[in-house]
Amino acid sequence: MEASAGLVAGSHNRNELVVIRRESGAGGGGAAAGRSEAPCQICGDDVGVGFDGEPFVACNECAFPVCRACYEYERREGSQACPQCRTRYKRLKGCPRVAGDEEEDGVDDLEGEFGLQDGAGREDDPQYVAESMLRAQMSYGRGGDAHAFNAVPNVPLLTNGQMVDDIPPEQHALVPSYTGGGGGGGGKRIHPLPFADPSLPVQPRSMDPSKDLAAYGYGSVAWKERMEGWKQKQERLQQLRSEGGGDWDGDDADLPLMDEARQPLSRKIPIPSSRINPYRMIIIIRLVVLGFFFHYRVMHPVNDAFALWLISVICEIWFAMSWILDQFPKWLPIERETYLDRLSLRFDKEGRPSQLAPVDFFVSTVDPSKEPPLVTANTVLSILAVDYPVDKVSCYVSDDGAAMLTFEALSETSEFAKKWVPFCKKFNIEPRAPEWYFQQKIDYLKDKVAASFVRERRAMKREYEEFKVRINALVAKAQKVPEEGWTMQDGSPWPGNNVRDHPGMIQVFLGQSGGRDTEGNELPRLVYVSREKRPGYDHHKKAGAMNALVRVSAVLSNAPYLLNLDCDHYVNNSKAIKEAMCFMMDPLVGKKVCYVQFPQRFDGIDRHDRYANRNVVFFDINMKGLDGIQGPIYVGTGCVFRRQALYGYDAPKTKKPPSRTCNCWPKWCLCCCCSRNKKKTTKSKPENKKKRLFFKKAENPSPAYALGEIEEGVPGAENEKAGIVNQQKLEKKFGQSSVFVASTLLENGGTLKSASPASLLKEAIHVISCGYEDKTDWGKEIGWIYGSITEDILTGFKMHCHGWRSIYCIPKRPAFKGSAPLNLSDRLHQVLRWALGSVEIFFSKHCPLWYGYGGGLKFLERFSYINSIVYPWTSIPLLAYCTLPAICLLTGKFITPELTNVASIWFMALFICIFVTGILEMRWSGVAIDDWWRNEQFWVIGGVSSHLFAVFQGLLKVLAGIDTSFTVTSKAGDDEEFSELYTFKWTTLLIPPTTLLLLNFIGVVAGVSNAINNGYESWGPLFGKLFFAFWVIVHLYPFLKGLVGRQNRTPTIVIVWSILLASIFSLLWVRIDPFLAKNDGPLLEECGLDCN
Repeated sequence: MEASAGLVAGSHNRNELVVIRRESGAGGGGAAAGRSEAPCQICGDDVGVGFDGEPFVACNECAFPVCRACYEYERREGSQACPQCRTRYKRLKGCPRVAGDEEEDGVDDLEGEFGLQDGAGREDDPQYVAESMLRAQMSYGRGGDAHAFNAVPNVPLLTNGQMVDDIPPEQHALVPSYTGGGGGGGGKRIHPLPFADPSLPVQPRSMDPSKDLAAYGYGSVAWKERMEGWKQKQERLQQLRSEGGGDWDGDDADLPLMDEARQPLSRKIPIPSSRINPYRMIIIIRLVVLGFFFHYRVMHPVNDAFALWLISVICEIWFAMSWILDQFPKWLPIERETYLDRLSLRFDKEGRPSQLAPVDFFVSTVDPSKEPPLVTANTVLSILAVDYPVDKVSCYVSDDGAAMLTFEALSETSEFAKKWVPFCKKFNIEPRAPEWYFQQKIDYLKDKVAASFVRERRAMKREYEEFKVRINALVAKAQKVPEEGWTMQDGSPWPGNNVRDHPGMIQVFLGQSGGRDTEGNELPRLVYVSREKRPGYDHHKKAGAMNALVRVSAVLSNAPYLLNLDCDHYVNNSKAIKEAMCFMMDPLVGKKVCYVQFPQRFDGIDRHDRYANRNVVFFDINMKGLDGIQGPIYVGTGCVFRRQALYGYDAPKTKKPPSRTCNCWPKWCLCCCCSRNKKKTTKSKPENKKKRLFFKKAENPSPAYALGEIEEGVPGAENEKAGIVNQQKLEKKFGQSSVFVASTLLENGGTLKSASPASLLKEAIHVISCGYEDKTDWGKEIGWIYGSITEDILTGFKMHCHGWRSIYCIPKRPAFKGSAPLNLSDRLHQVLRWALGSVEIFFSKHCPLWYGYGGGLKFLERFSYINSIVYPWTSIPLLAYCTLPAICLLTGKFITPELTNVASIWFMALFICIFVTGILEMRWSGVAIDDWWRNEQFWVIGGVSSHLFAVFQGLLKVLAGIDTSFTVTSKAGDDEEFSELYTFKWTTLLIPPTTLLLLNFIGVVAGVSNAINNGYESWGPLFGKLFFAFWVIVHLYPFLKGLVGRQNRTPTIVIVWSILLASIFSLLWVRIDPFLAKNDGPLLEECGLDCN
């Protein structure tokens, strides 16, 4: 699809398709129109393009318009001559050889010459299967291919397929006999293959003794040198094995293999045992101590405060269960290391075409007033400038708000990218988001040796500032919407003027024939997408937008891997994609990997990280623990997906080695066992006449076999009908789009060669229509899963249930960086949204408590998912537990009886275990104590506010169908650095923690005053209650600081302690009564007698 084709808008249901050309692209559009080909004069289809990308020309004499399919049919079945000039057709590159072509030379095309890319021998090619299905031919092979498919063994041919004297190629040394006989030539494969398949028998033929061995490839100087080199490598490898003690199993990543390109692309780095073993031991000890602690708590109730005792015990049991769910998924933490140099040696050698897999980037945005266009532009620019082959990068921007501001900003971004991308790649700068690059407070001349760098950097900074001015002008212009709506440059109305009722829109800004940079180099593809919106449809928010991007990208580029980013997360490490490919393209571990998750890192957070925005404990402790089990959970951004995993397929099964029989058993025993097995198989055969393989994939099957329905017992089914794809069932799963359904069969990606750009464009509009997902598995089994506003948890959970595993990748330089809410209210609302999503999952059918048993989800991984949906419910016991200290101080009662010596030991042991667990956790993970303590504090702050509201809001939504929302109103703000941190925004989420603080402050004052009044004996029991209350106050301290703290005013702690001490001293003053007159005489008391 041309980058200058203009904005395409349309609705499949209304049969509308409109092309709106931009003024700046008028020239390009004329050029494209001038190149339009005439239709085929035989079948009427488009002529299409050839191998070189130019229009296909069958006859070089008269250029009579004939498509490739008709050209090949005429050469194979017809007169082999042009219908117009009657000149004999010559064989073109990529076409199979036919009779009469032997005298033609000059075309070096082995695969096309022997029909390996078209026609015969392509029954196992996913591209061929997909294109056949697209033309409603669901069987393998085309009309003229009546021969049976011959298996091609992976055997290296020593003579490279060349004729040696009078020996034909099929009789060369080490060629299996069944590759040279019979059938059509399409099944032959005479060019060398890299590896041999040990499962195929090799039948070497006898060699002519009269000929020199060099004629067969043996005995030559090159052959002798290769043999000597091979022997030396084997000797060195044997020496390494012997030095290792003989227990080398081939999986040691530190073993220097001989061939650098065959070494693993990544390795696991286990946590040293000196750090992880004490951590595991203290966990076991803590479990034992918990058992004795609860035994004492249950067996020793407090009779005079039974209600308080019962509530406290229930809360403590819940906290213990929550700790177990959170703790045991950290039992097997690991780290990983990647080798980018090995990836380049294997797939991206200099001077050769890159073999790296294509990647489609997804960027989602909704409202430009909340997500500034300049932020989105920086994210897009950082994607376009990644260190990856440009022809393998496509960026899709989803505008779910159909805002013309986003469209115009993306147009400006595409123009600025023509200058920014070559500058980044020329000087290898980091990061490649201009806003953050020019804001860096570092020495930007470090490691820069080019004399022109300073001059070009200054010029680029000026260009970026002008770009920012243009974006700001667009934002200012968009503040006031015209009454008649927005209009485009050519005067046509903007299709998205009605946000809730508009057609689907697609615009290709960069890519393919349009949009080269200032140095004439090709740029990655940049596509604007806004899916169709109509009243009465549930569009499923972000999850629906992401699924629309999955379908559009499958039609237009169909990369086998996808990477999704929020609009405020830019690429901070230009090599991040290669880091992910070290796992995805690794031949050992890559096939079972559904996604590679990167940790979230943030810019613009205050140094102390008051509200734990960085989530360091989660990303550097919990996620490393999950990586040692089945992989980290999906966190919504910064994740590279395997497209096939998003389509709901099961992970490939690892083939088990054949079982061995023991020769020590008697023969009659073996015969009995065999007879029993035969009886079982004969009984089960009639019951399983059909094997339904929906979403079941073997280790290396063609996707068509994995998705089809194979019938057994039919004569010839193995050869002719063994891969019949049930198109109706596929369309029921994926939707009514033959192009998209065909693209799902291409496991390694790639677009369909037989489809024209016009048809792809029409299909792209079709797959983003609002009714496309009706009665399909989208959002249920395929793509991003619906049912919760935290669709990321559900999507990753479904993949793990299918047996996939995920990988956690932490590069030395953070892969992506984003922005996080600074002030207290925005942070609480963010946590509220996450907690509400977890509550929705808890009430859905996908709840990890009861979903996915019998699948591929591991036990400890299920623990983690259960913890991710149960944690909001901890808010109820947490709120009750934080209220208990104030009640105890006000009533003079306590939740525990007077402690004995043994009970004191268990209490002290429990507190020591809690502290030691945290210390050892920080030791093996490298997390600082400040980050760990901030996480503990915000666990209490979020638990008594956001999580509590999420539980009640979820209950109202599920049980009563009431969907509530919380509004945030800004009250104040400054222009100083981190001014938003001190901005006060009132919200109802602030009420519970504020109430808890006041209650505990009042309780402390009341408890101290009561102890002063009652004398010395009451101070002993008071210390336990005060410790309990101070535990609550210290955890809520960041919240209190967010309410009244300012950088340039009296510190909050001074104000708090001033109030507290003032209250205590006031009570002491009243107790002493210094102004009451004292009597120095003797004390007179009444004797009780009536003297009168």
